[in-house]
Amino acid sequence: MQQRSGAFLVLASAAAFGVMPVFGKLAFEAGMGVATLLAVRFALAAPLLWALAAARGELPRARAGVVARALALGAVGYAVQSGLYFLALERMDAGVLSLILYTYPALVTGAAVLLGREPASRRRLAALVIASGGLVLVLVGGGAGAFDLAGAALGAGAALAYTAYILVSHGVTAEMEPLPLAALIATGAAVTLTATALVTGSFSTGFAAGGWLWAGLAAVVSTVLAVAFFLNGMSRVGPSTAAILSTLEPPVTVSLAFLTFGEALGALQLAGAAAVLGAAVLVNLPGASRV
Repeated sequence: MQQRSGAFLVLASAAAFGVMPVFGKLAFEAGMGVATLLAVRFALAAPLLWALAAARGELPRARAGVVARALALGAVGYAVQSGLYFLALERMDAGVLSLILYTYPALVTGAAVLLGREPASRRRLAALVIASGGLVLVLVGGGAGAFDLAGAALGAGAALAYTAYILVSHGVTAEMEPLPLAALIATGAAVTLTATALVTGSFSTGFAAGGWLWAGLAAVVSTVLAVAFFLNGMSRVGPSTAAILSTLEPPVTVSLAFLTFGEALGALQLAGAAAVLGAAVLVNLPGASRV
């Protein structure tokens, strides 16, 4: 029963994360800019995560240095990744972008091998090759007319930034409970993204009222609930199973983007999607070390 409920929670988390690009696109259509969307998203999510952590009696008990590192992860790593991701989302299809980002499990594994954290193996090498080939198919399959080089570059940058974020966060996650860690990261991201929006003069409330709805849903559904569901589900099924179940996220994005915006993947892109998701599953199968 615990395994089943845990799997359901992880799948619900993947769906909540997967709908975020759709909320983002709808916020853009309402006239909300990237900087404003990100500032509002994290300004709402951070206090909600703190309230959830407090309700569960999981406020930070780590050393001040660890707390500072967690804040820095959000202020630098997660803020950069989110900024690049949503800048890319302005320029390209949500489904294609989700697949570019989802090369990160293979990238994390490859980087861990290069850094000496994990031993090299045929499985890890195969995952890297499969993910790389899948990414090429996703990008090339869109056709020259639909290909946005800048958007693809921003998306690849987001995947690399997320890879670096995961590798750097490894030491912090061992010293703090996941929920307060998520609250600290969201707080750091909120400070950086809000300050950036205000300093650059890019924060604006001159958008349709619907923008607040989509930004609020991105904060509540695709940040707070997505994180809470994932952490709760992972505690029941384990990290490897949770990581494999989370590969539902890109198919959710692709499906919802098609239903909402008419965005569709071509045959080559579907083959690439299968390769990218297959690589993500491969690096998380039992017997494959996690970073």
